[in-house]
Amino acid sequence: MAQVTVTIAGKTYRMACDDGQEEHLFGLARRLDETIDELRRVFGEIGDQRLIVMSAITIFDRLSETERRLRGLEAEVTSLRESRDRLIDRHGSVENQHSQRIASVAARIDALAAALDKNARE
Repeated sequence: MAQVTVTIAGKTYRMACDDGQEEHLFGLARRLDETIDELRRVFGEIGDQRLIVMSAITIFDRLSETERRLRGLEAEVTSLRESRDRLIDRHGSVENQHSQRIASVAARIDALAAALDKNARE
């Protein structure tokens, strides 16, 4: 297990993470620190604990919005798949109808050719 040191809101924290996840943890800490800095610019110095709670709420708000959008996209993908399946079924049906019509026309052409051949022999 790897150990990393991150700085959030001017404070240093030593944290453990899985091997190979160090850069990911640094990135998460950097994003949290940026969120705290952003709130500090908006609200000023209102206390570290309050800034951290507000940052957590901000992050969960973003997460909630992302999850809502993801559910919408998943529903859209499901709808598109259903539409695709209906179109594939419809395409198969139309293709079958065309095949039957072509076979019918070919049979009529064969019959006409046979009749013309018979008339030409007579």
